[in-house]
Amino acid sequence: MIDYDEELKKFEPCLDVSEAESAIYDRELTDMLDILQDMVQESEKANRRRNR
Repeated sequence: MIDYDEELKKFEPCLDVSEAESAIYDRELTDMLDILQDMVQESEKANRRRNR
């Protein structure tokens, strides 16, 4: 049988939606756009070196 008082003592509330959002968005993550921008920059640098 479940001891509700004991279970309530163990209870930890989950993050509020706004707290969860900020926890997710505050992390510095590399996405595909960042990777593509880096690739374009490297390609442009390589082209400049070749054209000298």
